[in-house]
Amino acid sequence: MSFAKAYLGTIVPFLIIDAVWIRFVVSAYYQETVGHLLLDTPNFVPAALFYLAYAAGVVILAVQPAIAAQKLRTALINGGILGAIAYGTFTLTNYSVLQGWTGGLVISDILWGTFLTSLSAGCGYLFARN
Repeated sequence: MSFAKAYLGTIVPFLIIDAVWIRFVVSAYYQETVGHLLLDTPNFVPAALFYLAYAAGVVILAVQPAIAAQKLRTALINGGILGAIAYGTFTLTNYSVLQGWTGGLVISDILWGTFLTSLSAGCGYLFARN
């Protein structure tokens, strides 16, 4: 398995699905609940650094073990666990220190991170094994 192939198969669906989620599903909720904290224009450099590093982590912790086990289920489970932890870290930290961060944001972020990372790890596995 090529790391580059697994990485590409992970990051492309992650970026596309997350962009759709942010733009069409969750942006209004964020604007309503914590809009006063949002920048007028996002700072794309830190966002790009997160996406690049996170996709590498997904490949190392979810896709590569799944390839070794030859099981899609391993990618899905490991990706889901990683997503819950990573997105949980973000949202629970915000909930503990920011006024206006809501329980709804905590729940939606953790569920989203779990789903998106699981799905992206699965895509990375399927793409890399062929």
